[in-house]
Amino acid sequence: MKKDKSCDHKSCFMCQTVLKEWLPAIDGHRKNFIAKKGEVIIKEGDPVTGVYFVTSGNVKVHKKWGDKELILRFARGGAILGHRGIQSEQAVYPISATALENTTLCYVDIDFFMATIKVNHAFAFELLLFYADELNTSERKMRNLALMSVKSRLAVALFSLRAQFGVNQEDCIAVELSRQDLAAYTGATYETVFRTMNELVQEGLIVLKGKGISIINEDKLRTLTEEGI
Repeated sequence: MKKDKSCDHKSCFMCQTVLKEWLPAIDGHRKNFIAKKGEVIIKEGDPVTGVYFVTSGNVKVHKKWGDKELILRFARGGAILGHRGIQSEQAVYPISATALENTTLCYVDIDFFMATIKVNHAFAFELLLFYADELNTSERKMRNLALMSVKSRLAVALFSLRAQFGVNQEDCIAVELSRQDLAAYTGATYETVFRTMNELVQEGLIVLKGKGISIINEDKLRTLTEEGI
């Protein structure tokens, strides 16, 4: 990753919630980087050295799932990466993180991160809420993988992506994902997702505009997300 010096004390989860008096300490310990599109930021199984905060860009958080890849979530500006690896002295990262576009990051080593938690109660509280929300999302994703068909999981994935990224001027979900990444986020093979996408198009639920995906029958697509509930 290329080193960067930009930091506005406003764009990352840590700077937004710590005491103002702690900001000089962050400046003394942070390292800023730019990750290029496709560059691996964290590799699953590597020893934990620190925590990353996304200041701009988009990152996929993923892990091995048998012989496939499963995308757990997407991290945009303000998000945190690598925090789940702090549970022990010999911890390893349980996930990988890869930049989906040119992404700016702020990095702090694990000792300073732990000190920040101890000193900044508001930061610790917001981190606790973030952990709880992430756990809830992970449990829901595992439930969907166990109980839902690929068609229903794809519908859930499309609504989730639209909620997180919004839509562009063509009313398409405003994030460019490869079909392989969409399959990894859905928890299915590329071939199955490709076939299922065509089914949704034929049923008039979505329309494809180049690489873009637009939801055109929200009510009917929404009924698919209720499978297994």
